Amino acid sequence: MAMPMDYTPGDAPEERASSVQDYKITCMNFIEEISSDYKAWVDYYKLPGEEDSKRRREIDSVISRTNRWIAKVPRSIKGVDVVMNDGIQKMAEATAGRPFQIGVFVNGRAGYTSAAPGVVDVRVRAAGRDGRGTTLGFHFQDSRFRVESTCGARMDEAVPGGEYGVMDLRLALHAEGAKPGDVASFTVTVCEMDDRTETDRRGLTTIVHFR
Repeated sequence: MAMPMDYTPGDAPEERASSVQDYKITCMNFIEEISSDYKAWVDYYKLPGEEDSKRRREIDSVISRTNRWIAKVPRSIKGVDVVMNDGIQKMAEATAGRPFQIGVFVNGRAGYTSAAPGVVDVRVRAAGRDGRGTTLGFHFQDSRFRVESTCGARMDEAVPGGEYGVMDLRLALHAEGAKPGDVASFTVTVCEMDDRTETDRRGLTTIVHFR
């Protein structure tokens, strides 16, 4: 359901605003507008009341936090794109819900965080339902992680394999070329497994502001 990670409002680059500030306003409005599409999917699912409300609250939280980041953090049009696309990913994740436990943390914080340039420690924790195991999945066919940044950041793909009863992994986001003000967004995908068969999967997206 998420838009492609290089998606931007407008049909061509020349349609973008001529200043970073104008582009921020365009993208903040776009985040508000596209959120109605995700809430329409929540309508379609016809969820029990509590779960329905939870997903809507999470979408609203993404709108608020993404637009605060767009307003305050990026210094370039590329940076605005990274933050906006991060918000789109997060709205898709909130819409889909989290049927099993999953958490991704940088410096003890989830979702929105900051770090110094260099190799950033990423902690991934997960547990399946009813004793099921979990394993790291692939976001793309040939890559485990989605990464978008203003500094050429990348996730280390040499990660432990196998299935875990309770997952608690340390991954590495390589951002040695980052400078203060850069941003990076990445998505970790975790699969729930039952007797070596995938029963469900979810992605969790994190954005990092380098200081």
